[in-house]
Amino acid sequence: MKKITGLVMTLVALFTLAACGGGNDNTADSSSNAKSEDRLAAIKKAGVLKVATSADYAPFEFHTMVDGKDKIVGADVDLVNEIAKQLGVKAEVSDMSFNTVLASLKEGKSDIAISAISATKERQEQFNFTDNYYNPPQVVIINKKNQDKFTSLDALKDKNVGAQKGSIQEDVVKDQMKDAKLVSIEKVPNMVIEVNSGSLDAMVVEKTIAESYVQQNPDLMIANIDLKANEDEAFAIALPKDGSDKLQTEINKIIKKLNDEGKIDEYVQKNHELAEKSAEE
Repeated sequence: MKKITGLVMTLVALFTLAACGGGNDNTADSSSNAKSEDRLAAIKKAGVLKVATSADYAPFEFHTMVDGKDKIVGADVDLVNEIAKQLGVKAEVSDMSFNTVLASLKEGKSDIAISAISATKERQEQFNFTDNYYNPPQVVIINKKNQDKFTSLDALKDKNVGAQKGSIQEDVVKDQMKDAKLVSIEKVPNMVIEVNSGSLDAMVVEKTIAESYVQQNPDLMIANIDLKANEDEAFAIALPKDGSDKLQTEINKIIKKLNDEGKIDEYVQKNHELAEKSAEE
């Protein structure tokens, strides 16, 4: 800044700086308030709950034809529709790759993310999560021609084992199949194709998902290999870090009510049957 001589100019400058400083504080406060805006109130005001998912994970989220039109359905979709209903709004579900579901939430493009997501410690550093709503067992899918070959974790040493990119299954492979070669793939159907063709020796996926894909692919089977269950692998709904406390509390109440009534298990079973029916058509 150029020097200004004279007491009057100095006082004017100091006054101006003070005024600007006050203005900046107000702006910062406004920015902070906007950032920490009550997201529950914002959702109710908009009348829409924007939901990010990756619809390739039947029976939790997948595409099927309904009345001649492609539609995203699944247990997770039923859950968010019920949450939206109890919040008095409509759910707007957007399909994207699993690897970008949480990024969409961080960028403010969605209000919540649901896609069979596990609330790992790393994810909890960047997002808030609801209580767990479903805890699935993990299994290994293999080609039937290898059923006598792949009967244990040791048998998968140096073998190519697939897991969906950005999913908890990547950690399952890393932690429980340390000697296997992890192959991360964005879409579950692509992994299924590769296990079918032999370019992948096996893949790790949640049991209900595995049952759907095995039903659709007669050359595949669930291997007789036990994987350890972990509470960290349970599914939860991801929320933004800022301003989502009231939304989190409200959704937790709804999840508890639905679990107490056995509704979420019903959603899973209903959509498992729907996925099998869709595969047969």
